[in-house]
Amino acid sequence: MKKITAGLALGLMASGVAAATPSMEEMWAIIQQQQAEIADLKQQLATTDETVQQTSEQVEATASMVEETIATGGGTLASSWAERTSLGGYAEMHYNNLEDQNSDGDKDEIDFHRFVLFLNHEFDEDTRFFSELELEHSLSGDGKPGEVELEQAYIEHDLSNYHRLKAGLFLVPVGLLNETHEPDTFYGVERNNVEKNIIPTTWWEGGLGLSGELMAGLNYDVAFTSGLKLDLDEFKIRDGRQKVAEADASKGAYTGSLAYTGIAGLEVGATLHYQQDIYQGGLNDEVDALLYSAHVAYANGPFGLRALVANWDIDDAIEDVKAGADNQQGWYIEPSWRLNRDFGFFARYSEWDNQAGGGGDTEYGQWDLGMNYWLHENVVFKFDYQIQDAPDDAQELEGFNLGVGWSFR
Repeated sequence: MKKITAGLALGLMASGVAAATPSMEEMWAIIQQQQAEIADLKQQLATTDETVQQTSEQVEATASMVEETIATGGGTLASSWAERTSLGGYAEMHYNNLEDQNSDGDKDEIDFHRFVLFLNHEFDEDTRFFSELELEHSLSGDGKPGEVELEQAYIEHDLSNYHRLKAGLFLVPVGLLNETHEPDTFYGVERNNVEKNIIPTTWWEGGLGLSGELMAGLNYDVAFTSGLKLDLDEFKIRDGRQKVAEADASKGAYTGSLAYTGIAGLEVGATLHYQQDIYQGGLNDEVDALLYSAHVAYANGPFGLRALVANWDIDDAIEDVKAGADNQQGWYIEPSWRLNRDFGFFARYSEWDNQAGGGGDTEYGQWDLGMNYWLHENVVFKFDYQIQDAPDDAQELEGFNLGVGWSFR
């Protein structure tokens, strides 16, 4: 009985194994199914790779757009605005201890003369904005000695690599100091008297200007702007500055200047400025005026030299206001010696006359001798001694001046 049962069990196992083994047709079907699954997996993988590639391209495109937005200044990102906006300024404080040689008009005072802020912005590589805001004499308002003044606010646009257009309120391109007057850039505590009384520095007007380079080292400026306006009892050119504050624009002004800087250390410049009527129709006759000036600035090693001449030729009708005022002129010469990086010494002689056409005793002359000490290239301490020769009936000041000034950009 046991032998029969064992034999039966072996037979059943053999039958089960035979039944579990697939046939050739079944094997082929299984292989085809596996191939289909592999192909499907490959398709899914290819689709995933394509999606990843598209996503990567979208990320790169977005990054490029952000970079372009920042570069063109057209975006709203704070970093873009900040990178294209700059702040600067300058300031100077003076102490004057001067004795009047003709009367009792002594001057013994300390004055925070100027505090100025620059705010500039670059819209793109061709278009820029410049501004300059000044507080004079520390306090302004009714009964206070100072003023708050907007000295520059204009747009400048590059027409080409060599020519620029500007529109707004800007400095008149004349002389050595009017466009560059930060205290660390010149000798002497006070600005020289010729570029104060004849060229009325700081002098700005509102209008249009064109500037650029005619050839290597030869630069030009031309401008059509508002003009001066003297009150009916005034004759000195400096008194005519309207400062573009509700300025009378009945008659305009034209300026043209050239400057040659093609030799290292040398600048030679000349300016013509024409005013149609410096009383803006206030007198019965128009009083036109022509300013012509020339200057030279030279630096060779420690030696420096500045010289300037300026002359106003004014219509004879101004004689009805003040005799001799039809000619207002001045000149100065200033040699200097830069002992080292920190110390420099200078001497300056100047003459000026706002009634030079009258032939009377109206001319001023002044010697200034002194030194600058640059604590830093943009921080300067100044000392000078002045000796003045004035008309008999005018204030004649002699004594010393101290100053400190700085600038930054």
